[in-house]
Amino acid sequence: MSVLSSDLREALAKVGTSTLTGVLNKRGLRSMTLYDVWPIRPEQPRMVGLAFTMRFIPSREDKDGPASTSRSMVQPQAMEECPPGHVLMIDSRGDSRAASAGDLYVGRLKARGAAGIVTDGGFRDTDGVHKTGLPAYHRRPSSPPSPIAHRPVDLNLPIACGGVAVYPGDVVVGDRDAVLVIPPDIVEAVAQEALDTYAYEEFAEAEVARGRSLKGLFPVAGEEAKRDFEAWKARGRK
Repeated sequence: MSVLSSDLREALAKVGTSTLTGVLNKRGLRSMTLYDVWPIRPEQPRMVGLAFTMRFIPSREDKDGPASTSRSMVQPQAMEECPPGHVLMIDSRGDSRAASAGDLYVGRLKARGAAGIVTDGGFRDTDGVHKTGLPAYHRRPSSPPSPIAHRPVDLNLPIACGGVAVYPGDVVVGDRDAVLVIPPDIVEAVAQEALDTYAYEEFAEAEVARGRSLKGLFPVAGEEAKRDFEAWKARGRK
């Protein structure tokens, strides 16, 4: 059975990365958020899925130049093998001189039911990528074709992406703020704690809007705030 039920996916998408990073930090997990990786468009859907990985190494003219007869087929293979509900995580070594993928590859992932695509390099054809509807995250747009800088070499092995170690099967969450990974063995506990935290933050936000001081409210809840929070939940969050 998949580690991500529909309820778990919904919970992770609801709370967002800002809440999840706080929960992970409390557990001592401080290196889970990808560095310098952003959504191609702020308005794209949030992303939740399991990691399926691809790794690039630097290209070389005899292997990847115009006259080469040994072009790697790992990249199109990734688009055909990334399972539904998974996020294709690409190790591009932080190099956005050439594209990690374009709209046709991303469109194929979307058609096969993937949950998203992430690279610490760049995508080309970003208007087309956005039109596919698949959540996509990168460092910056990059028009040159992949072989100028990248050679895909393997699939579904541990990689680095955005300075974070990503293992196949990690839970990947992305929104307009960030992309992060969660170890699958703790994801249910992390999601529940994040939902609880999210509810309190919603309460605190409403209290601040009413003019309440942060003292005893946030970031540390005092006894009065805790009682008010329970009463707020009993009233149906009103």
